[in-house]
Amino acid sequence: MSINIHYCGYSQHVQPFFSYYKSGFPAYLFRLQTEGSCEITAKGTRMEVNKGDLLLIQPGEHYELSIREKNENINEPAVLSGDYHLVCEGKWIEDWWRRSVKPTISRIDLDAKLLSLWHHLIVEERRPGEANELSGYLLKALCLSIERMVNETSFPYVVTRMLRFIEEHATTAFKLEDAASHSGLSVSRAAHLFKESVGKTMIEYALEIRLSEAVERMKYTSMTLEQIAEECGFGTYPYFHRMFHRKYGIAPGVYRRER
Repeated sequence: MSINIHYCGYSQHVQPFFSYYKSGFPAYLFRLQTEGSCEITAKGTRMEVNKGDLLLIQPGEHYELSIREKNENINEPAVLSGDYHLVCEGKWIEDWWRRSVKPTISRIDLDAKLLSLWHHLIVEERRPGEANELSGYLLKALCLSIERMVNETSFPYVVTRMLRFIEEHATTAFKLEDAASHSGLSVSRAAHLFKESVGKTMIEYALEIRLSEAVERMKYTSMTLEQIAEECGFGTYPYFHRMFHRKYGIAPGVYRRER
């Protein structure tokens, strides 16, 4: 699959740590800070990296990692720093890297789906034996997920948090207050900022996700339309029917029979 995974894992540091690559890092490095903080020097710039920050380094780039002793006068957790990291190379990675801008540091937060994917890749890489084909596909999925999250940083950070919250909870009966609270905003401010940035309301965005989920279930499951309406967050079938007809121009039952 033109991918070589040198190392994939998770680290916790409870003692100061320093790492330095004088001649540049030898491969592509992905590092997501999950606990505590550290200092990174890359491309001649020293940066503080905090929880939710993603570091991307390409081969040959200067890289230093410094994890400092905690301040004894401040009540800090025992873990100084924790991170998921991945070191890899190969033609597919090179092509993926070149096709869009890859900032050295991006604030992507700790997305449950991304962490689960990263953990799955770690587990697969621990399996003994020959090269694991599944690891290659997991790595591609991880890269594509990261690319989407990095691209979302064009939105204000609080809008990105709302987007991910809605994507995670669209099929439940969440309230606008929940999405706003998740981003630390009032409902009115959250609604205005979301519409201004995304071009649609939070409800419209959630509705798109619900309809997409409903279509998938109509195609690939034997669930009744009433069950689909409930499972996808519409609550009642009449509301589902109305929203579906508004988007696709036909009733859900007709859509299902034609496909």
